Amino acid sequence: MKSIVILISGRGSNMEAIVRAQIPGARIAAVISNRPDAAGLAFARAHGIAAELLDHTAYPDRAAFDAALAACIDAHAPDLVVLAGFMRVLTDGFVRRYAGRLLNIHPSLLPSFPGLHTHRRALETGVRVHGASVHFVTAELDDGPIVIQAAVPVLPGDDESTLAARVLAQEHRIYPQAVRWFVEDRLVLGGGRVTVTGVAEDAGAALIVPAGQEAA
Repeated sequence: MKSIVILISGRGSNMEAIVRAQIPGARIAAVISNRPDAAGLAFARAHGIAAELLDHTAYPDRAAFDAALAACIDAHAPDLVVLAGFMRVLTDGFVRRYAGRLLNIHPSLLPSFPGLHTHRRALETGVRVHGASVHFVTAELDDGPIVIQAAVPVLPGDDESTLAARVLAQEHRIYPQAVRWFVEDRLVLGGGRVTVTGVAEDAGAALIVPAGQEAA
């Protein structure tokens, strides 16, 4: 049984997707938020999961908060730490502490559009395909070996909200899948890439196109 700690800052819809997936061999040990108004804490409590608040505004600097956060996480002895809408830039020391067991999801097809406002930037750039990426976290923002990606079309008439909703639906598919592969010990890191054992294609470049949207 692998223990998982999930970090959120708001609703935590990806956290909800992972919890609802009921991944065999996984136990969600705790959900931790840096914001007291995070709705996801109530969801965690309702599902019998330890829900903890660590308000970042109570700490003098980023390093102090990250040290407290690491102590809170380590109290649950997790095999995996999952960032699910955790809106904090983490210090290099924190990232190194959980190297190889710290996952993040980003709403773009990395390396395109790291950072904020990904859907707006995708629309402004005029890309025809957008999506989401699950990756192992490194010290560089929104960087690191990619586990799995999902692509969606950018449709005529899309705005930020419609495109975001289409991408979010795929996030809820691929994040539980990435966690499941980790729990099954199928993710192999090497040379800056991820390979999934027992999967035909190299998941370092895995691309899911939603049903009914395949290229002609």
